This record gives sequence, C-alpha cells and structure tokens, in this order.
Amino acid sequence: MSESLRVPPGAHEETLSQVPRQRRSPSWAGPDPVEELAGRLEEFIASAVHPDEVAALLESDGMSDGRIREHYGVENSFALAEQLYARVDRHYPEPAAPARDPWAVGLLGCLLRGVVFALPALAYVLGAPLLAGPKDAFGLPAGTVPLLAGALCGWTWNQGLAHRAYSWLGLGDRSAARRSLLLGAPAGALLGALAAVAVAGTAHPAAAVFATGQSCYLGAATVLLVTGRERALLIALLPMTAGALLDLAHPVPGPVGTLLLLGSLAAVVALALREVVPAVKESGGGTWTAGLVALLPFGAFGAAPRRTRTAAPGFAGSVPYALFGLGSGVLVLYAALADVLAGGRSAVAAPAAAALTLSMGPAEWLLHRFRSGSLVGLRSSSTPRAFRRSTARTAAGCLAGYLAVLLGLALAISAVWPHGPGLGGVRLAALLLLGVLLWTGLLLQSFGAVVGAASVCCAASLAQTAGLVTHPGGPHWVAAAVYGAAAAAQAGLVCRLLGRATAHR
Repeated sequence: MSESLRVPPGAHEETLSQVPRQRRSPSWAGPDPVEELAGRLEEFIASAVHPDEVAALLESDGMSDGRIREHYGVENSFALAEQLYARVDRHYPEPAAPARDPWAVGLLGCLLRGVVFALPALAYVLGAPLLAGPKDAFGLPAGTVPLLAGALCGWTWNQGLAHRAYSWLGLGDRSAARRSLLLGAPAGALLGALAAVAVAGTAHPAAAVFATGQSCYLGAATVLLVTGRERALLIALLPMTAGALLDLAHPVPGPVGTLLLLGSLAAVVALALREVVPAVKESGGGTWTAGLVALLPFGAFGAAPRRTRTAAPGFAGSVPYALFGLGSGVLVLYAALADVLAGGRSAVAAPAAAALTLSMGPAEWLLHRFRSGSLVGLRSSSTPRAFRRSTARTAAGCLAGYLAVLLGLALAISAVWPHGPGLGGVRLAALLLLGVLLWTGLLLQSFGAVVGAASVCCAASLAQTAGLVTHPGGPHWVAAAVYGAAAAAQAGLVCRLLGRATAHR
C-alpha cells in the first residue's frame, strides 16, 4: 500500500485507471444538511471562539445524538459542532451602539447631595443660644457631649437602616423599604435622644432638647435621601439656612432662630412621613386599621401577622454598614474636635470637618466614575495583568481628584472661617490621609466589601481614642499617624479586591 501507483501498459501517463474517481452528487440530490445548518447559524458560529460553544447551542435547541446521526451523518453534537465551526469563517462584529454605562450619574445631583449633607451644620449657628454656658468636665463647649452622643447614635443606626431599605429596593419591594423606614427612623431618633439625655449630665436641658431635634432630623433626612427626595430636603432646609446666614451678618433674636429651626425640622419630618405613611395602608391590603395591626410585632391580640414575602434580607447584613458609620463618624468628629483637644480656642466645627462634609458629593460622583472606568477596563483588557493596571490607574485618578477637591475646599473654608486656625503642615497631611481613608472605605462599601472597611475604620477610631487618652504626642500628630496607617491598610484591601475581574460583576 505504500508503493506508488503504476500506470498500466499502453495507457497514457495522465491516466490513473486504478484510482476511483470522486462521485459527484446527482442533480436531483438535495443540499448538504450540514451546509444548510451552517448557513442558518452563521452569525452565531462566526462569533464563537471554540466549537464547544456551537455544541452548547445545538444541545440547547434539543438536538439529540440520535437525531444528529440520522440527519447529519456524524456521531454526536461535538462532531457536528467541529464541522460547523470549520465551515464558517471567524468574524467578531462590533456592537451597533456603544454599550450603556449603568454607572453614569450626573455631577449636579451628587453636588446637591453634598450640599444637603453640609447645610444642617448651620443649625448650630441658630442654636448657639441653646448651647450657651461654661465648658463641661471634658473641657468641651457646653452641650457638646449630648450632641456628639446623639449624632454618633444617629449615624450608626441610620447607616444600617439605609442599607436595609436599599436591600428591599434592590429586591424590587418598595413597599417593604417604606415599612423599614417607617419603623426604623423613629426608633433611631428615640435611641439618639435617649443617648443624648443619658450623657447630658449637668448640661442645660436645652442642650438635650436640641440633641433630640438633631436625632429627629437625622432619621427624617435618612428617609428622604433613601427615597431620592434630595431636592425636597434642600427646600425644607432653606428657612433655617437663610436664618443662619443672616445671623452671621447680623444677630437674629433667639426666639426667631428657634422658630426657624422648628420650622425646618417640622418640614423635613412632614416630608418624610409623606414618603413612608402609604406603607401602612399597603401593609393592610388597602385599609389603615389592618395596616397598623400588620406593623405590630405579633399582630392583633397575639395573632401572627400575615406575611406575603419569603426572602427578606437578614438584619445581620446591615450590621457592618452600621459599624462603618460608627467608625467613620468617630473619625470625622475627632477631626472637628482636633483644635479643641489640642487646647486651642477654635470652634468645635473645624474647617477640616466642614470640608469633609462638603466633599461627600464629589466623592460619590468619583465612585461612580471609578465603576464606569472599571467596566471600560474589563472590555478593553485582554489579560488579568492589563486589567489590574487599568483598574489601578482609574482608582489612582479618582482618588487624586477627590483629594484635590478636598484640599481646595479645606483651603477655601479655612480662609473665610472666623478666627479659624490655618491649615498647614501636619493638619493638612492628617486631613488628606483621612480623606484617603474615607474615600477608599466608601469604595470598598460600594463593592459590598464593607466588613474590611468597617474593621479598618473602627480600629482607627479606637487607636485614635487610645492615643488621645495616653498622650503619646500632640492630637494632630496622633491623628496623622493613625490615619496614615489605616489608609495604607485599606489601600491594600482595595488593591487585593479590585484587581480581580470577578469583583466588578
């Protein structure tokens, strides 16, 4: 069989009589079924990167191996897929339109949220007469401790509450989100008020009353922010804002200031109730009485309330978010108290704390820009290393942009702050390191890695508290050291998590 074919004697050289010629299909024969199938599936086969993709399509269409052997004359779906893959040329068409960016968000909306976060600080201008008096046992201005206790309780509780409400919204159950806010916001306000009263000590009762109003505002504002009513919240704060700005130029009588504070607070609470009260009627199937009964823990007369949902988000999932709110809140409060703790005569609300609050709007926008940039990196990178480099560049650019905004705000506020200390040297370094810590924490939180962010922020707040108690150095130096170590640890978490493509799903 290995010898060459020989030509019989007398035959022409080009004649190969012993080689059977390929039989042509007769004119009455039908088209090749494999060719027909390749024509029908050409678009899919052309964009496939492996025959197994074609085999998966054939099996999903219900083609059994027996049917494939009968109609196409091959053994199984994999053999047929290899033939189809070989008959169609590869081409990968570009999408007809640019891919939609799910993380696109307007800058104006984020800036509005930053302003809404910062405006409530003007309430302390109008409420200054309620906080008048000698310094307390800690050397802080009168009424500071009740206000701080109420604020920390509010930030902690409302962070967890907001996460739970957002979880319901993510499941598409807006009514359940409203119920969570309806029950959770008053509970948080009560908790904050009790904490303020508990630590009031010898402070004037007006300070506890002011702290109670602060707790009510935090709960109502959480409702409006979760439900996307930032503009309504801003409008409700306008009377208080106008009165505070007027008071900075010309003192406003105490009763007028108190009336403006109560007016804005009442407006915010009324708007929040308008958002969540319909959940009562929805819980009762259209009736108010049944809705109120359904909100009770055990229904009417001990009977279990009717449940219409089965996959409720667990309460434990909101705890890390609450702890992140607590840790970051303690760090921001220390930034506000830094000059007071250092023995200065500056006001409690330092320019650094005001800059941090205002910068939360741009920080939110830059978080969305990072998510958009990471999607671009996923589409354009062909290797894991290239994706890691693209993600690192995007994160570094967004972080640099946030620090530039924070620096500009801090310098501008410090320049106009009455009798405020200058921001320079170690103060400025501590502020920027705190900015790195907070922004990377928010970045981790946006990817669901809140446990690491909460752990780092809580550890940093404990370390700074211990440093202020033991006095290893000045408060500003302690803050810079703690913020630097925590920012480095959190940056490591960001690099470890966000360098994986699966984290960006």
